[in-house]
Amino acid sequence: MTTFSKIAAVACVLSCSVSTPVLAQASSSEEEIAALRAELARLASRLEQLEGELAKTNQTANEAASAAASAVDVAAAAQTSAQQPAADIAFKGAPSISTESGWSFKPRGRANLDFGFVNAPSSTGADSGFDAEARRIRLGVSGDIPGGFGYKIEADFAENQVALTDAIITYEDDGLTLTAGQHNNFQSMEELTSSLNTSFIERAAFTDAFGFERRLGFSGAYKTDILLLQAGIFADNSEDLPNGNTSVDARVVVAPKLGDTQLHFGSSIHYNDLGNNNSVRYRQRPLVHFTDNRFINTGNMSATSELGVGFEAAAISGPFHIALEAYSQNVNRPGALADPSFFGASAEIGLFLTEGDNRGYKLGTFDRVKPENPVGEGGKGALQVNLRYDYLDLNSGAIIGGTQDSVQASLIWTLTDYTRLLFNYGLLSYDDAAFSTAAGDTSYDVHVAGIRAQVDF
Repeated sequence: MTTFSKIAAVACVLSCSVSTPVLAQASSSEEEIAALRAELARLASRLEQLEGELAKTNQTANEAASAAASAVDVAAAAQTSAQQPAADIAFKGAPSISTESGWSFKPRGRANLDFGFVNAPSSTGADSGFDAEARRIRLGVSGDIPGGFGYKIEADFAENQVALTDAIITYEDDGLTLTAGQHNNFQSMEELTSSLNTSFIERAAFTDAFGFERRLGFSGAYKTDILLLQAGIFADNSEDLPNGNTSVDARVVVAPKLGDTQLHFGSSIHYNDLGNNNSVRYRQRPLVHFTDNRFINTGNMSATSELGVGFEAAAISGPFHIALEAYSQNVNRPGALADPSFFGASAEIGLFLTEGDNRGYKLGTFDRVKPENPVGEGGKGALQVNLRYDYLDLNSGAIIGGTQDSVQASLIWTLTDYTRLLFNYGLLSYDDAAFSTAAGDTSYDVHVAGIRAQVDF
């Protein structure tokens, strides 16, 4: 029964109880009846007021319930959003942030810290003894942009100087990669393999002697499962521009697999118009970079252009690898001057002593070593031994720059995917060296040892 019904019933009872004695006794006055009727009217008015307040209360309660339900829905949506973030974060030496829309961002860097000594005949004045340097201190960023685009910017802070290394924008589509900016041109597998992944502290001598470096330009690369084609046109390194220097470079790599053995065969060509530069100089340090003494050196010679041709081969089979390279550098000189030709080559073999480890490879270059049992996860990392024969001949006709004939050994301890220790030794034999002994001898041996501590992210 509603409140209104209850009050109506009470009013009825009151009316009946009042009317009955009036009719029965006929002694009540008109005033009493009027008073009762007024009271009844007041009660009816109060009843309507209570009904209105009740309706408002019900409306307020319904609105509150609706608001609570909306709040629950909002909270549930927020929780779902928190469980499904807009960006994914992975850790690959450093945080790598990516989104479903195609954006990504990753900080990157490396530190190569070198120590060691160079022991040459003391009377040459080139006996460096112990020395050390921060060989590379690099910081940068890389990532992807929706639509198939990417970017990479990196600078080197070693030797208290800032030098731009890579600064590129890329576009990729179905095996094709277009690159604009400062990057490596296409000379030698050894040169294109990252310094993080080489078998020795420094690359084969010819790669430095013949001036392989990053240049500002535009290039394209096309790859399949086993084929890589690369070509580009470049100016000089950004630090040396403008100078009119222009190079055209191309490289082809075929990398089939024979069972579990990864094979690599490649060839490259490099033509460099020297532009405003009218001379070149080829020279080389003894294995390590922390000495400024170059025991072979052509000195400056007039030139208009360079033409280089290289051949490369490699194989990886389980813990074993082998790599062979040869490179010829020809110099075009003005007028009737003879055009000299110089030559460099290297051959290396390597073996992992730890079970399950092998040298990494991606199409065209050696890649990162990832220990099967890294330090920090109950393992001892990966141990690798390497031997290399490295030859460089800077003698040609009237140009006597000397020859460097060396046997080198390295022990590499790769503790984790991103940390390595390298121990190197080299016995370098020189003829026609740039430094002579007190007795005038230019043929002698130099002993070199180097240690590198390396980390990257």
